Amino acid sequence: KEQADWLPDYALFMALKQAHGGASWDQWEKPLVMRQPKALAEAKKTYQEDIAFYSVMQFWFQQQWFALKQYCNQKGISIVGDMPIYVAYDSVEVWSMPELFCLDAERVPIEVAGCPPDAFSPTGQLWGNPLFNWDYHKKTGYEWWLKRIAHCFSLYDVVRIDHFRGFDEYYAIPYGDKTAEFGKWMPGPGMDLFRTVKERLGDLPIIAEDLGFLTESVKELLKDSGYPGMKVLQFAFDPREPSNYLPHTYTPNSVVYTGTHDNTTTRGWYHEISAESRAFAREYMRIPALDEDTLSWNFIALAMSSVANLCMIPMQDYLCLDKEARINTPSTLGGNWTWRMEKGAFTEELAGQMKRLTVIYGRSRKGESKEERKEGSTEESTKERKEESTDF
Repeated sequence: KEQADWLPDYALFMALKQAHGGASWDQWEKPLVMRQPKALAEAKKTYQEDIAFYSVMQFWFQQQWFALKQYCNQKGISIVGDMPIYVAYDSVEVWSMPELFCLDAERVPIEVAGCPPDAFSPTGQLWGNPLFNWDYHKKTGYEWWLKRIAHCFSLYDVVRIDHFRGFDEYYAIPYGDKTAEFGKWMPGPGMDLFRTVKERLGDLPIIAEDLGFLTESVKELLKDSGYPGMKVLQFAFDPREPSNYLPHTYTPNSVVYTGTHDNTTTRGWYHEISAESRAFAREYMRIPALDEDTLSWNFIALAMSSVANLCMIPMQDYLCLDKEARINTPSTLGGNWTWRMEKGAFTEELAGQMKRLTVIYGRSRKGESKEERKEGSTEESTKERKEESTDF
């Protein structure tokens, strides 16, 4: 009953997808594609056991997830979740709520999402996601977005909204195009959406993913929203031009990362950049040479010492791992999201090092005892270390 807004359609969608061998919903029988009431009623009866299976799977997942979340929160750990701006065409949202998207009468996309050509991608990026019908969303008071964001905050403590630029302007590519060369920029909902979110849901802890080229209007939207933007150290060290990713340019209302899930590890990145960029990084940090096995700690310290209110460090960087520990390579299929930390890698010594750095740069909520400040010691009882090392 608590999940009645989405669970029945989701469970039916999954049951039908299974019955059709995983085929996209637009390949199903026409009455199901168009969600004719008689066809839906028959499907609910025919696949009732599969519908029950997918429903109870969600129930079990929710039980386990909230047990984990409660455990983390009790330890002083907050969970940051990611909310993509778009959904896939082959999704329950597009199938069950086509009015939310720019589709024709046959439920085929009119235009799709992507990015225009640039120096890194001469034909642009063709993502292929259906675009939102923002006029419809506005007429409904952004009801679907309010439910989506509220649901995210039931799962997470902080939400990072991906592709924040798309709420200011989004790139629309004609459906069927093989490249993103012939798209056009269209106006998004802008502050109207986020003003509604604040009025209905309050001032939520949202992080805006504002990476890449930003127009003045996007910067204005970020400023008006009040949400912190992202700073990534791996984007900072190009000696050929000034960079607003260098720590001395940060403002407190920002979130600094050594690297994100879309970057390689800091150690791997350092080996891949040019000799000039490596030299500039060392010059910026006033370090003549970086130790091969611990260089990621120099960048962790640089991030921690910045004025950014929040500092995000991937576990791979704390472990000083090379590029084989990369999480994701954008625009590639297969082999992503497979890295797992080995059992035993998170040692008491590492926990102590992490705690010490958070204390030095004032990022520990509990702070440091007078004895620790006096002696510079990180020695403490195992119990205390386990409790306090979670505060980063």
